[in-house]
Amino acid sequence: MKIHNLTKEEVLSTLVTSENGLSEEEAKRRLSEFGFNEIKEAREKPLYIRFFKQFAHFLAILLWIAAFMSFLSEYLHPGEGMLTLGIAVIAVILINAGFTFIQEYRAEKALEELKKLLPFYVKVLRDGKEKEIYARAVVHGDVILLSEGDKVPADARLIEASGLRVNNAPLTGESEPMLRRHEAYEGEFIESHNIVFAGTAVVSGSGRAVSFATGMQTEFGRIAHLTGAVEAGLSPLQKEIVKATRVIAVIAAVVGVFFFLLGFLIGRTFWNNFIFAIGITVALIPEGMLPTVTLALAMGSQRMAKRKALIKTLTSVETLGSVTVICTDKTGTLTQNKMAATKVWTIDGEEKTRESLLKIAYLCNNARFIEGQYKGDPTETALLKYAREAIGDVTAERLSEIPFDSERKRMTVVYKIPPLLKGGEGGFTSFTKGALESMLPLCTHILINEEKMPVNEKIKAEIIDAYHDLMDKGLRVLAFACKEIEAPPPTPPPQGGRARERVSQAEIENNMIFVGLIGLEDPPRPEVPDAIRKCHEAGIKVIMITGDASRTAVAIAKEIGLVKGIPVVIEGNEFIRMSDKELREKLSEKEVIFARMTPKHKMRVVSILKEEGEVVAVTGDGVNDAPALKKADIGIAMGISGTDVAKEASDMVLLDDNFATIVNAVEEGRTVYENIKKFITYIFASNIPEAVPYLAYILLKIPLPLTIIQILAVDLGTDMLPALALGAEKPMPGIMKQPPRKLQERLLNFSLISRAYLFLGPIEAAACMFGFFYIMFNGGWRWGEMLPPNNILYMQATTACLTAIIVTQIGNVFACRSSKESVLSIGFFTNRLIFLGIAVELLLQLFIVYHPWGNKIFGTYPISLSTWLVLIPFAVFLLFADEARKRIRVWSP
Repeated sequence: MKIHNLTKEEVLSTLVTSENGLSEEEAKRRLSEFGFNEIKEAREKPLYIRFFKQFAHFLAILLWIAAFMSFLSEYLHPGEGMLTLGIAVIAVILINAGFTFIQEYRAEKALEELKKLLPFYVKVLRDGKEKEIYARAVVHGDVILLSEGDKVPADARLIEASGLRVNNAPLTGESEPMLRRHEAYEGEFIESHNIVFAGTAVVSGSGRAVSFATGMQTEFGRIAHLTGAVEAGLSPLQKEIVKATRVIAVIAAVVGVFFFLLGFLIGRTFWNNFIFAIGITVALIPEGMLPTVTLALAMGSQRMAKRKALIKTLTSVETLGSVTVICTDKTGTLTQNKMAATKVWTIDGEEKTRESLLKIAYLCNNARFIEGQYKGDPTETALLKYAREAIGDVTAERLSEIPFDSERKRMTVVYKIPPLLKGGEGGFTSFTKGALESMLPLCTHILINEEKMPVNEKIKAEIIDAYHDLMDKGLRVLAFACKEIEAPPPTPPPQGGRARERVSQAEIENNMIFVGLIGLEDPPRPEVPDAIRKCHEAGIKVIMITGDASRTAVAIAKEIGLVKGIPVVIEGNEFIRMSDKELREKLSEKEVIFARMTPKHKMRVVSILKEEGEVVAVTGDGVNDAPALKKADIGIAMGISGTDVAKEASDMVLLDDNFATIVNAVEEGRTVYENIKKFITYIFASNIPEAVPYLAYILLKIPLPLTIIQILAVDLGTDMLPALALGAEKPMPGIMKQPPRKLQERLLNFSLISRAYLFLGPIEAAACMFGFFYIMFNGGWRWGEMLPPNNILYMQATTACLTAIIVTQIGNVFACRSSKESVLSIGFFTNRLIFLGIAVELLLQLFIVYHPWGNKIFGTYPISLSTWLVLIPFAVFLLFADEARKRIRVWSP
């Protein structure tokens, strides 16, 4: 026998407890045996493993190889500066790994502050006395005291219930509060009316329940375990970075090997060729790219945090920008999960009839207005508030109640109150509210102008049309009726009085007078329609996946602009029967809504979409959303209403539960991706002036114009802040009116590489070689003359070569602010970080050129002001040349 099949006495016997609860000693023993009542993250990786993973990605491995080759070169042929190079490269790896790890760790720690789903304190019986304890201390067999507003701390079997209604939305997605009873139940466990589940909320009534599952053994915990079993893949940006670094590695290796062999053909020594190969490889691998990408993503995540979006992993910032489909829950995500009465309908439209309808809504109600607050079931609270604000407080003596249940779909109360009907005899009146389909057949009359009139087919049709009209507006509709009775029925006893209760119902809930309809809505979040519109403009498909009924889902979808025409609606029972092929066909439709769905169903939808090449985001706040959140390319959880499991499974948490924040995040993600392309262009452009000196060195038999350590001064020093400033560029106009980036689109495409390597880079290379020869020839150097590394003229010439790169990179940073738009059209001064980056870049270069420490570290020597002045025109020429290119749209991705 299962727990829900047992009687109250059998439950207590099976769990070895009593109506007085456990003793303190037994509770301590069970806590030791079963552990704390808390949800644990499944298969969480230790911190040290997560930290060391930062050293094992592809670009980091490339840098490790470069560092190893540098140390090997220093060991075999000391004195060439390779030791300094190796140390510098390792420093890059360490700094980047540390920064990425710390950023992600801090984001996860911030999430821990949000973990408030399970109640902090709960009331239990211990040794027959009521006691308040921590929720994590609840054990099997504890008798839990439940009352209105409580959150259930563990899966428990009811042994007493008095009007107890529970909101299972966090677990099942159903927003309708469910009536709970303590009697044995023969049906399915998950549907049992005598079970309350961990994480759900008591909306009205009270009861006592015996816990039989805690922590990871609860239904809540099992879904958490299911979430942990879902494997998450690489984000689009991670895939692009891997591909980009492989392209870079191939280019660097091919060029290095080619010129290493070429050196032998023209008579260079092995060590000269080896140093050259290392130099050309280091020049072509942009060591600053990875930390710059990491910093740009971190800056994006910090900007999003200010806009109420907490990013758990850095790459999620960009992933949002490439999203093509958003699968969203309805309750609590698109709507506020707050019921409100909005429409009143009576057949005659008279004020007196409307007042009678609101009086019934006020009295046939178990919600209360206490200490300035409405308390009770959300539906009844909404009715009471609406009626009270319209007609004020109504005083009457309630004599009896026939509670609502899911079979009858109605509730009836009897009051001693003056009659509603003109000329009524008065005394006792029953008021009934419920679903129209359960009430209309029981109504023989209708209230018109304070008089009861017979209900005919025409009137029935008019009522049903009004009912459908309200339903099509996304409202939950309740019908209201009344009846004058001669004497009040006795209140049914809590147990053993079912037969007498049925007689009372038959007497009262029959031949009633229909009064009217009230429509209630779970209001959409006010910002949702605009957010949906922006998603559509951005080419993002939005699919509603909800546990609610299809008619309500469609109506809400129309209200918020999610659908314009007739959508494809798929309910859970139909979904189960569909093949993957049929589901793919349905998902290809423009407007799709899924209703009556379970967590497993949602995961299948996400999986099919991903197989079809979509980049999928899933929003949600309930436990039922967590597996799909984990499976999606990016999971978005709600920070306020979201459950613990949903937040842990997600990649991003909306701290304000604002659906519109998703649109801001998509815009930020798209901007981050575009900005990454901007600073990659900027960084790659400097690779050419770094590589050309090595080509000249081996082909023209001249002194090496640029040393390896000076290359690192550019890649890891002067280029970093201007590149980061490019990462902080504001969104370009119209970025949210472009379609999502195609998965086939590469980060390193032909336009980007050709612009950097064939246009911007050669201009910088011409500048650096000009600077080198300008110093050499003015100093009396003759072609073919080789100078020692410590020669002042040679050090000045390499300093001029380095300075030329820095100066032209200043022009380049303005050129790279947009690949299509003129810097004048986007505003020359709109990104002030650019100027800060340039200032730091110049200060660093002044240190390298004029400070003794800089001279010693980088092998430089001070140069004259005239050298700077002859190099500046190259920067101006580069900027104007790129402005001309933009006008004729060459290499504009």
